[in-house]
Amino acid sequence: MDYVIAGVSGHTGKVAAETLLEAGQKVRVIVRDAKKGEPWKAKGAEVAVADIGNAEELAKALAGAKGAYLLSPPNMAVADFPAYQKATGDAIVKAVEKSKIPHVVLLSSVGAQHASGTGPIKGIHPIEIALRGLQSTKSTFIRAAYFMENLGGSLGALEQGILPTFQPTDLSFEMIATKDIGTLAAKTLREGAKENTVIELGGPKKYSMDDAAAALTKIVGKPIKAHNAGIDAMVPTLTSFGFPQGLAELYKEMTVGLIEGRVAFEGTHRTVKGTTDLETVLRGLLGK
Repeated sequence: MDYVIAGVSGHTGKVAAETLLEAGQKVRVIVRDAKKGEPWKAKGAEVAVADIGNAEELAKALAGAKGAYLLSPPNMAVADFPAYQKATGDAIVKAVEKSKIPHVVLLSSVGAQHASGTGPIKGIHPIEIALRGLQSTKSTFIRAAYFMENLGGSLGALEQGILPTFQPTDLSFEMIATKDIGTLAAKTLREGAKENTVIELGGPKKYSMDDAAAALTKIVGKPIKAHNAGIDAMVPTLTSFGFPQGLAELYKEMTVGLIEGRVAFEGTHRTVKGTTDLETVLRGLLGK
């Protein structure tokens, strides 16, 4: 087996697996439900049914491969998100150590160099640290920027001509399309690794919410204006949409970190720029 890919039911893992299969590589995909593996079998992939949070199952899924793309799957429903992150991270590290897989590409995040002050991102920090300590595995950490697709959750007020946000509308920050993350993951697996490495992955340029509103104005053919509701409105707004209180507070902490410049690249590692622009992603989200 060449490569094992997690997250194939989401965006980044799906792109990584398809890219490798199209290149003629042997791929094993990880799914929690065997039915979700059937389309991948049809594409020529081997299927492993495993829970990323179960170290024994994950170790079996990794066995015999020369590289794997791994991530901590998001779970917005858990009451204690930090505990979920820790348990999942511990399972990933234990499975990698047990399998002795030579190379792991981990989906990390911009700001993961910090142990605190970054909201849910801080849960990735200890996973990076632990993987670096393994003797038999080299790890590549893709510290990806803010997902452009996350803006999909802010498009509900377009009929009113509004793009809501909780940060200054003119604040430019790094964004990346999930397609470009998956493409880089596949490329990085094929390159292999001789040492632990960080890749800082941003988009073609930085974007602000004003930029997003301008792109949406072009796409929908009517004026769209970004509106800053204020950071103090973030937790009550998210909880009104069903987010657990603790997770809403973590997202507020992350947003404050973005505003204050803490959720940012270090600038001392290998950098890669994605090729997909924000307008393209927004058109996809709107079916335009």
